[in-house]
Amino acid sequence: MKSLLIVTTAVLATTAAALAQSAPDLKGTWSGQWKTVIFGHNPHHPGSETTTNPPRIREIAFTMQIEGQDGRLIWGRSWSNPENKELFAATIAADGKTILGSDTDGSLTMSIMAPDKLEACYTHTGQGPSKSIVASCGSLQRAGR
Repeated sequence: MKSLLIVTTAVLATTAAALAQSAPDLKGTWSGQWKTVIFGHNPHHPGSETTTNPPRIREIAFTMQIEGQDGRLIWGRSWSNPENKELFAATIAADGKTILGSDTDGSLTMSIMAPDKLEACYTHTGQGPSKSIVASCGSLQRAGR
């Protein structure tokens, strides 16, 4: 009985480790509405505001194109205006659901909700090139599937 328990535990541990290492295919174009709070302005949130107070609240259509994937690593471009595409790189955590990444001036956190749905949040500090402060979240749906 003790050896059966040991074998079962080993099989379950191996299966859990294999599942944690597998990554879903996320390549494609993902789009959705995001709600944002912003101090200042940047290419995704243009405006003449140069003051830092009060913040602006905006809703924008946002797109991420995941152009490449190597296991748990993903990369591509994101934009709210196709003329201002920005590179990003990210990785899928071992849980197979959490994605952490960054672009030229901020951080991205996403959760895989379904094969074609991501919940995503983005932040960046005023230390980047735009000097703006941004926090934004939204849902993304994969196009064409």
